Amino acid sequence: MPTVVVLFNLRSDASIEAYENWARSTDLPTVSSLASVAKFQVLRTASVLGSAAAPPFQYVETIEVQDLPGLFNDIASPLMQKIAAEFQAFADAPIFMLCNSIEER
Repeated sequence: MPTVVVLFNLRSDASIEAYENWARSTDLPTVSSLASVAKFQVLRTASVLGSAAAPPFQYVETIEVQDLPGLFNDIASPLMQKIAAEFQAFADAPIFMLCNSIEER
């Protein structure tokens, strides 16, 4: 199953509280309800394991995709375009990576 991993920091003018409230109330339920998505998580990074260094990203999203062509169709919908624009107002240059498990062949 393909997984989209998104790494990002908030924009300097974005409030952590406002972003996390929006993620809980809007982003998580909306993306999770898409037929093309098996599971969606938003994770706040806590630390770099075994280090005092700050994590390079504040947040990580994982989207387990059950239908990749369907995901692209879902993303093109007016609702998801609105969600994407709201996300872009919070996120500073997010990195979207499409990943495949090495266990799947």
